[in-house]
Amino acid sequence: MPATLFSPLSLGSLELAHRVVMAPLTRMRAGQPGNIPSPMNADYYAQRASRGGLIISEGSQIAPSGQGMPATPGIHEPEQIAGWKAVTDAVHAKRGRIFLQLWHVGRISHSSHQPDGALPIAPSAIAASGNATTASFERVPFETPRALETDEIPWLVETYGQAAANAKEAGFDGVEIHGANGYLIEQFLQARSNQRTDRYGGSIENRTRFLLEVIDAVASVWDADRVGVRLSPFGVANDSGDDDPLRLYGHVIRELDRLHLAYLHLIEPRASGAGQAEVDHKNVPSAAELFRPAWSGKLIAAGNFRPEAAEAALAAGHADAIAFGRLFIANPDLPERIRLGAPLNPYHRPTFYGGGI
Repeated sequence: MPATLFSPLSLGSLELAHRVVMAPLTRMRAGQPGNIPSPMNADYYAQRASRGGLIISEGSQIAPSGQGMPATPGIHEPEQIAGWKAVTDAVHAKRGRIFLQLWHVGRISHSSHQPDGALPIAPSAIAASGNATTASFERVPFETPRALETDEIPWLVETYGQAAANAKEAGFDGVEIHGANGYLIEQFLQARSNQRTDRYGGSIENRTRFLLEVIDAVASVWDADRVGVRLSPFGVANDSGDDDPLRLYGHVIRELDRLHLAYLHLIEPRASGAGQAEVDHKNVPSAAELFRPAWSGKLIAAGNFRPEAAEAALAAGHADAIAFGRLFIANPDLPERIRLGAPLNPYHRPTFYGGGI
Protein backbone atom coordinates (compact mmCIF):
# COMPACT_ATOMS: atom_id res chain seq x y z
CA MET A 1 0.00 0.00 0.00
CA PRO A 2 1.48 3.43 -0.92
CA ALA A 3 2.54 5.66 1.94
CA THR A 4 0.43 8.67 2.88
CA LEU A 5 1.25 11.78 4.89
CA PHE A 6 -0.10 10.00 7.96
CA SER A 7 1.72 6.71 7.61
CA PRO A 8 4.36 6.13 10.31
CA LEU A 9 7.96 6.54 9.23
CA SER A 10 11.31 5.30 10.52
CA LEU A 11 13.80 8.11 9.90
CA GLY A 12 17.20 6.88 10.93
CA SER A 13 16.74 5.79 14.52
CA LEU A 14 13.66 8.00 14.98
CA GLU A 15 10.11 6.69 14.76
CA LEU A 16 7.77 9.36 13.43
CA ALA A 17 3.98 9.21 13.64
CA HIS A 18 3.47 11.05 10.34
CA ARG A 19 5.35 12.47 7.37
CA VAL A 20 4.49 16.17 7.58
CA VAL A 21 7.86 17.77 8.37
CA MET A 22 8.40 21.41 9.30
CA ALA A 23 11.07 22.80 6.98
CA PRO A 24 13.91 25.04 8.22
CA LEU A 25 12.71 28.65 8.07
CA THR A 26 14.89 31.70 8.63
CA ARG A 27 12.89 34.15 10.76
CA MET A 28 15.52 36.66 12.08
CA ARG A 29 14.01 36.70 15.56
CA ALA A 30 16.83 35.61 17.87
CA GLY A 31 17.26 37.66 21.05
CA GLN A 32 19.76 40.50 21.02
CA PRO A 33 22.54 40.99 21.78
CA GLY A 34 24.12 37.61 21.14
CA ASN A 35 21.75 35.92 18.65
CA ILE A 36 20.29 33.87 21.49
CA PRO A 37 17.03 31.91 21.12
CA SER A 38 14.48 33.52 23.43
CA PRO A 39 11.22 32.44 25.13
CA MET A 40 9.42 33.71 22.01
CA ASN A 41 11.38 31.22 19.90
CA ALA A 42 10.47 28.42 22.30
CA ASP A 43 6.79 29.37 22.04
CA TYR A 44 7.01 29.50 18.24
CA TYR A 45 8.44 25.99 17.91
CA ALA A 46 6.17 24.54 20.60
CA GLN A 47 3.15 25.86 18.71
CA ARG A 48 4.28 23.89 15.64
CA ALA A 49 5.23 20.68 17.45
CA SER A 50 3.04 17.65 16.97
CA ARG A 51 3.16 14.28 18.64
CA GLY A 52 5.61 12.14 16.73
CA GLY A 53 6.29 14.84 14.12
CA LEU A 54 9.63 16.26 13.01
CA ILE A 55 10.69 19.92 13.03
CA ILE A 56 13.90 21.03 11.34
CA SER A 57 14.99 24.26 12.96
CA GLU A 58 15.93 27.45 11.19
CA GLY A 59 19.55 27.58 10.11
CA SER A 60 21.87 28.39 13.00
CA GLN A 61 25.36 29.68 12.40
CA ILE A 62 28.12 27.39 13.59
CA ALA A 63 30.50 30.32 14.22
CA PRO A 64 30.34 34.13 14.17
CA SER A 65 31.77 34.08 10.64
CA GLY A 66 28.79 32.01 9.52
CA GLN A 67 26.21 34.72 10.05
CA GLY A 68 24.72 36.42 7.01
CA MET A 69 21.58 38.17 8.21
CA PRO A 70 20.52 40.07 11.32
CA ALA A 71 19.13 38.27 14.37
CA THR A 72 19.70 34.71 13.17
CA PRO A 73 20.44 32.30 16.02
CA GLY A 74 23.83 30.76 16.67
CA ILE A 75 24.96 27.47 18.17
CA HIS A 76 28.50 28.45 19.15
CA GLU A 77 28.12 30.15 22.56
CA PRO A 78 26.94 28.79 25.95
CA GLU A 79 24.08 31.31 26.07
CA GLN A 80 22.87 30.15 22.67
CA ILE A 81 23.01 26.51 23.76
CA ALA A 82 20.92 27.38 26.82
CA GLY A 83 18.43 29.28 24.67
CA TRP A 84 18.07 26.33 22.32
CA LYS A 85 17.65 23.97 25.29
CA ALA A 86 14.48 25.85 26.22
CA VAL A 87 13.27 25.35 22.64
CA THR A 88 13.94 21.61 22.57
CA ASP A 89 12.33 21.17 25.99
CA ALA A 90 9.21 22.93 24.72
CA VAL A 91 9.03 20.75 21.60
CA HIS A 92 9.62 17.56 23.56
CA ALA A 93 6.87 18.52 26.01
CA LYS A 94 4.53 18.28 23.01
CA ARG A 95 6.11 14.89 22.14
CA GLY A 96 7.63 16.32 18.99
CA ARG A 97 11.09 15.79 17.54
CA ILE A 98 13.48 18.52 16.42
CA PHE A 99 16.75 18.60 14.45
CA LEU A 100 19.03 21.63 14.39
CA GLN A 101 20.15 22.89 10.99
CA LEU A 102 23.89 23.64 10.98
CA TRP A 103 24.58 26.71 8.84
CA HIS A 104 27.47 28.74 7.51
CA VAL A 105 26.59 31.28 4.82
CA GLY A 106 30.12 31.76 3.42
CA ARG A 107 30.12 34.63 0.93
CA ILE A 108 26.39 35.36 1.45
CA SER A 109 27.25 37.71 4.29
CA HIS A 110 28.53 41.22 4.85
CA SER A 111 31.44 42.60 6.82
CA SER A 112 28.97 44.20 9.27
CA HIS A 113 28.18 40.67 10.54
CA GLN A 114 31.78 39.51 10.69
CA PRO A 115 34.13 39.60 13.69
CA ASP A 116 36.16 42.83 13.59
CA GLY A 117 34.43 43.86 10.36
CA ALA A 118 36.43 41.37 8.30
CA LEU A 119 35.38 40.24 4.85
CA PRO A 120 33.19 37.12 4.61
CA ILE A 121 35.01 33.86 3.87
CA ALA A 122 34.38 31.57 0.90
CA PRO A 123 36.08 28.89 -1.21
CA SER A 124 37.21 31.55 -3.72
CA ALA A 125 37.34 35.35 -3.86
CA ILE A 126 34.28 35.61 -6.10
CA ALA A 127 31.46 37.96 -5.15
CA ALA A 128 27.88 36.75 -5.45
CA SER A 129 25.58 38.85 -7.56
CA GLY A 130 22.73 40.54 -5.76
CA ASN A 131 22.46 42.27 -2.41
CA ALA A 132 23.46 41.41 1.13
CA THR A 133 21.48 42.39 4.22
CA THR A 134 23.69 44.31 6.65
CA ALA A 135 23.51 44.20 10.42
CA SER A 136 21.35 47.33 10.27
CA PHE A 137 18.96 45.74 7.72
CA GLU A 138 20.26 47.75 4.77
CA ARG A 139 20.50 46.13 1.35
CA VAL A 140 23.89 46.61 -0.30
CA PRO A 141 25.81 44.71 -3.01
CA PHE A 142 27.67 41.61 -1.87
CA GLU A 143 31.33 42.17 -1.11
CA THR A 144 34.11 40.10 -2.65
CA PRO A 145 34.87 37.47 0.02
CA ARG A 146 38.26 36.33 1.24
CA ALA A 147 39.28 32.94 -0.10
CA LEU A 148 39.99 30.41 2.63
CA GLU A 149 43.56 29.21 2.92
CA THR A 150 43.93 25.44 2.64
CA ASP A 151 45.21 25.18 6.21
CA GLU A 152 42.09 26.98 7.51
CA ILE A 153 39.68 24.37 6.21
CA PRO A 154 40.37 21.73 8.89
CA TRP A 155 39.49 24.35 11.52
CA LEU A 156 36.22 25.05 9.74
CA VAL A 157 35.41 21.34 9.56
CA GLU A 158 36.12 21.03 13.29
CA THR A 159 33.80 23.97 13.90
CA TYR A 160 30.95 22.01 12.34
CA GLY A 161 31.79 19.12 14.66
CA GLN A 162 31.77 21.40 17.72
CA ALA A 163 28.45 22.91 16.64
CA ALA A 164 27.03 19.38 16.37
CA ALA A 165 28.23 18.68 19.92
CA ASN A 166 26.61 21.92 21.07
CA ALA A 167 23.35 20.83 19.46
CA LYS A 168 23.49 17.57 21.38
CA GLU A 169 24.05 19.50 24.60
CA ALA A 170 21.04 21.66 23.73
CA GLY A 171 18.81 18.58 23.58
CA PHE A 172 18.19 18.23 19.85
CA ASP A 173 17.25 14.86 18.41
CA GLY A 174 19.71 15.20 15.54
CA VAL A 175 21.19 17.70 13.12
CA GLU A 176 20.79 18.66 9.48
CA ILE A 177 23.79 19.94 7.53
CA HIS A 178 22.79 22.85 5.29
CA GLY A 179 24.34 22.17 1.89
CA ALA A 180 21.83 24.14 -0.18
CA ASN A 181 20.70 27.60 -1.29
CA GLY A 182 24.06 29.04 -2.26
CA TYR A 183 25.62 28.93 1.22
CA LEU A 184 29.13 27.79 2.13
CA ILE A 185 28.90 24.06 1.44
CA GLU A 186 27.17 24.62 -1.90
CA GLN A 187 29.80 27.25 -2.72
CA PHE A 188 32.40 24.48 -2.42
CA LEU A 189 30.31 22.08 -4.51
CA GLN A 190 29.72 24.34 -7.51
CA ALA A 191 32.39 25.32 -10.02
CA ARG A 192 31.11 28.86 -10.51
CA SER A 193 31.86 29.71 -6.86
CA ASN A 194 34.79 27.32 -6.34
CA GLN A 195 37.84 27.97 -8.50
CA ARG A 196 40.38 26.55 -6.08
CA THR A 197 43.45 24.69 -7.30
CA ASP A 198 44.08 22.68 -4.13
CA ARG A 199 42.47 19.41 -3.00
CA TYR A 200 39.14 21.20 -2.45
CA GLY A 201 38.73 22.48 -6.02
CA GLY A 202 38.74 21.45 -9.63
CA SER A 203 37.23 17.98 -10.04
CA ILE A 204 33.80 17.05 -8.74
CA GLU A 205 35.51 14.68 -6.30
CA ASN A 206 37.59 17.53 -4.90
CA ARG A 207 34.66 19.94 -4.70
CA THR A 208 32.67 17.31 -2.77
CA ARG A 209 35.51 16.80 -0.27
CA PHE A 210 34.52 19.61 2.10
CA LEU A 211 30.95 18.32 2.49
CA LEU A 212 32.16 14.78 3.15
CA GLU A 213 34.68 15.99 5.74
CA VAL A 214 31.93 18.00 7.46
CA ILE A 215 29.69 14.94 7.58
CA ASP A 216 32.53 12.89 9.02
CA ALA A 217 33.10 15.48 11.76
CA VAL A 218 29.39 15.70 12.60
CA ALA A 219 28.94 11.91 12.52
CA SER A 220 31.78 11.58 15.03
CA VAL A 221 29.47 13.36 17.49
CA TRP A 222 26.11 11.95 16.43
CA ASP A 223 25.48 8.52 14.96
CA ALA A 224 25.06 8.90 11.21
CA ASP A 225 21.40 7.90 11.54
CA ARG A 226 20.79 11.17 13.43
CA VAL A 227 22.34 13.30 10.67
CA GLY A 228 20.56 14.65 7.60
CA VAL A 229 21.82 16.71 4.65
CA ARG A 230 19.91 19.34 2.67
CA LEU A 231 20.75 20.00 -1.01
CA SER A 232 19.24 22.11 -3.80
CA PRO A 233 20.52 20.51 -7.04
CA PHE A 234 18.76 22.90 -9.41
CA GLY A 235 18.66 25.93 -7.13
CA VAL A 236 19.49 29.47 -8.13
CA ALA A 237 19.15 31.14 -4.72
CA ASN A 238 21.99 33.44 -3.68
CA ASP A 239 23.63 33.30 -7.11
CA SER A 240 24.02 29.53 -7.02
CA GLY A 241 23.77 27.09 -9.89
CA ASP A 242 25.99 24.59 -11.67
CA ASP A 243 26.48 24.02 -15.41
CA ASP A 244 26.04 20.24 -15.02
CA PRO A 245 23.84 19.64 -11.96
CA LEU A 246 22.94 16.07 -12.91
CA ARG A 247 26.57 15.00 -12.99
CA LEU A 248 27.58 16.99 -9.89
CA TYR A 249 24.68 16.05 -7.66
CA GLY A 250 24.51 12.51 -8.97
CA HIS A 251 28.07 12.08 -7.67
CA VAL A 252 27.33 13.87 -4.39
CA ILE A 253 24.24 11.81 -3.64
CA ARG A 254 25.92 8.53 -4.50
CA GLU A 255 28.71 9.44 -2.07
CA LEU A 256 26.16 10.34 0.61
CA ASP A 257 24.32 7.08 0.03
CA ARG A 258 27.34 5.17 1.35
CA LEU A 259 27.11 6.91 4.73
CA HIS A 260 23.75 5.58 6.02
CA LEU A 261 22.46 8.99 7.04
CA ALA A 262 19.06 9.62 8.60
CA TYR A 263 17.81 11.30 5.45
CA LEU A 264 18.53 13.33 2.35
CA HIS A 265 16.50 16.56 2.08
CA LEU A 266 16.06 17.91 -1.46
CA ILE A 267 14.63 21.30 -2.41
CA GLU A 268 12.54 21.16 -5.56
CA PRO A 269 13.64 23.63 -8.27
CA ARG A 270 10.17 25.12 -8.67
CA ALA A 271 10.66 26.79 -5.28
CA SER A 272 14.19 28.09 -5.77
CA GLY A 273 14.41 31.62 -4.44
CA ALA A 274 11.14 31.24 -2.56
CA GLY A 275 12.60 32.67 0.62
CA GLN A 276 12.88 36.08 -0.99
CA ALA A 277 10.17 36.12 -3.65
CA GLU A 278 6.88 34.51 -4.58
CA VAL A 279 7.90 31.94 -7.19
CA ASP A 280 6.49 28.76 -8.70
CA HIS A 281 8.77 27.88 -11.59
CA LYS A 282 7.02 25.83 -14.28
CA ASN A 283 8.35 23.07 -16.54
CA VAL A 284 11.27 22.27 -14.27
CA PRO A 285 12.51 18.80 -13.24
CA SER A 286 11.68 17.12 -9.96
CA ALA A 287 14.86 16.77 -7.92
CA ALA A 288 13.33 14.01 -5.79
CA GLU A 289 12.22 12.00 -8.83
CA LEU A 290 15.49 12.43 -10.72
CA PHE A 291 17.84 11.57 -7.86
CA ARG A 292 15.77 8.93 -6.10
CA PRO A 293 17.51 6.10 -8.00
CA ALA A 294 20.88 7.22 -6.56
CA TRP A 295 19.60 7.31 -2.98
CA SER A 296 18.58 4.17 -1.07
CA GLY A 297 17.73 5.90 2.22
CA LYS A 298 14.87 8.10 3.37
CA LEU A 299 14.21 11.18 1.26
CA ILE A 300 12.45 14.39 2.32
CA ALA A 301 11.24 16.66 -0.48
CA ALA A 302 10.48 20.37 -0.02
CA GLY A 303 9.33 23.22 -2.21
CA ASN A 304 5.88 24.72 -2.84
CA PHE A 305 4.03 21.56 -1.85
CA ARG A 306 0.32 21.64 -1.13
CA PRO A 307 -1.24 18.62 0.60
CA GLU A 308 -2.53 17.06 -2.63
CA ALA A 309 0.85 17.27 -4.38
CA ALA A 310 2.55 15.96 -1.25
CA GLU A 311 0.32 12.89 -1.18
CA ALA A 312 1.01 12.29 -4.88
CA ALA A 313 4.78 12.45 -4.35
CA LEU A 314 4.57 9.90 -1.53
CA ALA A 315 2.25 7.61 -3.47
CA ALA A 316 4.64 7.64 -6.43
CA GLY A 317 7.56 6.76 -4.18
CA HIS A 318 9.50 9.91 -5.06
CA ALA A 319 9.82 10.89 -1.38
CA ASP A 320 9.27 9.41 2.06
CA ALA A 321 8.23 12.67 3.77
CA ILE A 322 7.34 16.20 2.72
CA ALA A 323 8.68 19.36 4.33
CA PHE A 324 6.35 22.35 4.44
CA GLY A 325 7.64 25.85 5.12
CA ARG A 326 5.48 28.89 4.55
CA LEU A 327 2.28 26.98 5.28
CA PHE A 328 3.70 26.09 8.71
CA ILE A 329 4.26 29.78 9.47
CA ALA A 330 0.59 30.54 8.86
CA ASN A 331 -0.76 27.25 10.25
CA PRO A 332 1.00 26.15 13.46
CA ASP A 333 -1.32 23.12 13.57
CA LEU A 334 -0.65 22.21 9.94
CA PRO A 335 -0.50 18.41 10.35
CA GLU A 336 -3.88 18.33 12.05
CA ARG A 337 -5.45 20.67 9.49
CA ILE A 338 -4.20 18.46 6.67
CA ARG A 339 -5.44 15.33 8.44
CA LEU A 340 -8.92 16.84 8.88
CA GLY A 341 -9.03 18.44 5.44
CA ALA A 342 -9.57 21.79 7.16
CA PRO A 343 -8.98 25.12 5.37
CA LEU A 344 -5.43 26.48 5.51
CA ASN A 345 -4.64 30.05 6.50
CA PRO A 346 -2.87 31.99 3.74
CA TYR A 347 0.65 33.09 4.63
CA HIS A 348 1.62 36.76 4.63
CA ARG A 349 5.15 37.33 3.31
CA PRO A 350 5.76 40.74 4.99
CA THR A 351 5.59 38.98 8.39
CA PHE A 352 8.21 36.32 7.60
CA TYR A 353 11.25 38.11 9.06
CA GLY A 354 11.56 39.72 12.46
CA GLY A 355 8.61 40.70 14.61
CA GLY A 356 6.66 38.64 17.10
CA ILE A 357 4.88 35.30 17.09
